[in-house]
Amino acid sequence: MSTDFTLHAKGREDTGKGASRRLRRLAGEIPAIVYGGKKKAAKLTLVHKDVMKALENEAFYSHIISLDIDGKAEDVIVKDVQRHPAKAIILHMDFLRVSKNTKLQTRVPLHFINEDTCVGVKLGGGLIARSMTELEIMCLPADLPEYLEVDMAEVELGQTLHISDINLPKGVESVALSHGDDHDLPIAAVNKSKAKDEDEAPAADTDADADAGEAADDSAEDASEE
Repeated sequence: MSTDFTLHAKGREDTGKGASRRLRRLAGEIPAIVYGGKKKAAKLTLVHKDVMKALENEAFYSHIISLDIDGKAEDVIVKDVQRHPAKAIILHMDFLRVSKNTKLQTRVPLHFINEDTCVGVKLGGGLIARSMTELEIMCLPADLPEYLEVDMAEVELGQTLHISDINLPKGVESVALSHGDDHDLPIAAVNKSKAKDEDEAPAADTDADADAGEAADDSAEDASEE
């Protein structure tokens, strides 16, 4: 089980909103918690600038992280990141301990490839609409992928891709599909563009006007015969 990221943390005793605000304001640190495994949950502090730098890398969210707590390292994954609604500030983080022999459940990002050569776009004039940006999976830590690819090259106009269309790596399972085929949710589709609909609308209106005109002529003829 490899780790590509390391974060240094310290244990903390102070709790509550006041203590958390003091950490962020005075020490440039943020509160966090690590839980899971056979150990008790532990409250931590992290250096805010180190966290912000790590979060710039998308892979940080789906990789095993070596969390160094007062000199003792634990393998963890990110479970939650609480951000300030208006400022570039991290308010709190949750980490889950992982074991190389125990399957973990987490979310990994979806990377949509070949969108520029998609059949439904190039030949059909459609637009790609994404329904998901990440997928919840279950696997051993050693099998944890950085991301999952969704190939849009052969998707035709009007076609929808579902979770079952993703080529999952060996040892990786979709949590949704583990609950049955009725949980095979859509992830992307190629829809007809509005511009194409508008181009076709006048023709349809012309046909409708012609039909209405013929109906009016028929009514007039019936009236004259009477």
